[in-house]
Amino acid sequence: MAESAAERLARYTRLGTLSLAALPPLSLYVHLPWCLKKCPYCDFNSHEWRDGGTPPEQRYLEALRADLEAALPFVWGRRVISVFIGGGTPSLFSPDAIATLIGDVRARLPLEPGAEITLEANPGTFERDRFRAFREAGVTRLSVGVQSFDDAKLRVLGRVHDAAQAKAALEEAARHFETFNLDLMYALPGQGVDELAHELETALAFAPPHLSIYHLTIEPNTRFANAPPAGLPDDDTAAQMLDLISERTARHGLERYEVSAFAKPGHRCVHNLNYWQFGDYLGIGAGAHGKLSFPHRIVRQVRWREPMTYIERALAGEAISNDEEVARSALPFEFMLNALRLREGFELARFTERTGLPLSAIAPALDEAGRRGLIERDASGLRPTPRGFDFLSDLQSLFLPAG
Repeated sequence: MAESAAERLARYTRLGTLSLAALPPLSLYVHLPWCLKKCPYCDFNSHEWRDGGTPPEQRYLEALRADLEAALPFVWGRRVISVFIGGGTPSLFSPDAIATLIGDVRARLPLEPGAEITLEANPGTFERDRFRAFREAGVTRLSVGVQSFDDAKLRVLGRVHDAAQAKAALEEAARHFETFNLDLMYALPGQGVDELAHELETALAFAPPHLSIYHLTIEPNTRFANAPPAGLPDDDTAAQMLDLISERTARHGLERYEVSAFAKPGHRCVHNLNYWQFGDYLGIGAGAHGKLSFPHRIVRQVRWREPMTYIERALAGEAISNDEEVARSALPFEFMLNALRLREGFELARFTERTGLPLSAIAPALDEAGRRGLIERDASGLRPTPRGFDFLSDLQSLFLPAG
């Protein structure tokens, strides 16, 4: 028999090994799982919609509503600082559906005044024509998945748009949104440093307030993992590309505040910052993950992954497929995996505030990181050195649990 929400809440709130003096900021992530075509590099929970027309919007919205209502006892009284609607391709949903979704959220959760509400969107003409209506529906920030302005590269990546559509989409995003993000990838098959320079020039000509640039990685359980593309740049070339990215973005007033994120002043992504600062997030929708803090424990939740199964189970009040308490021994690594991605680092007091652990839990690893020249510390905080930023995985691994 499935565990009831009341039983789960009782389990979350009983005495435990941690003692959190206050709960961290809370965000909401909403997953809309369908896309027109699964990209060969994508390992997200996305599902091609092959049945013609549009996905079952109303049925899915009903499931999201039921999921959110069942989750309310876990976050009762907490204000939400940001909402992120991701996928999949959320812009496949109609503006009316997105307006209904945002209205359902506002009716059930107290959002901070001016809360950031982000929607992921693709540059295809079908989605682009909806951008203005998404703004009117309550979306405050658009994230446009361009990935490349080179038609040949877009075909290799399996994208359904071309360069002309990408440029038109960015013009439309700039017309209707004060803050928008441009998503770009580098180290693509056959890409050289000069080609990337041209990509950057094209991207920066649109004066994006926020730019996310990701190194193409071959993830397990993707088509690229089974059949890797030819001509991937080597590590030295990829490093040159990253140097070029840092130099060109700085020249255009974009500050690198996280490993892959660059922003103009006042345009950092509130939602992602909350992740990186080890804040809480409630995740609803097919396959959504969440992290929630309670006075004596931190819990991770996962929703049912397959969309139709999720709809059925959410409507039955059983949207959560599994959950687990984060082990005390794993918390240092969990915290550092996120916080060390930030160029400015973090205040030392935040570690104790967000994990309930004393600083002595990370003291040996901090000493080792300092000896290797990977971090720098002062009286109140620490941050990765340029070397630590370049060898971030090595730095983060120092905080893995022993054994």
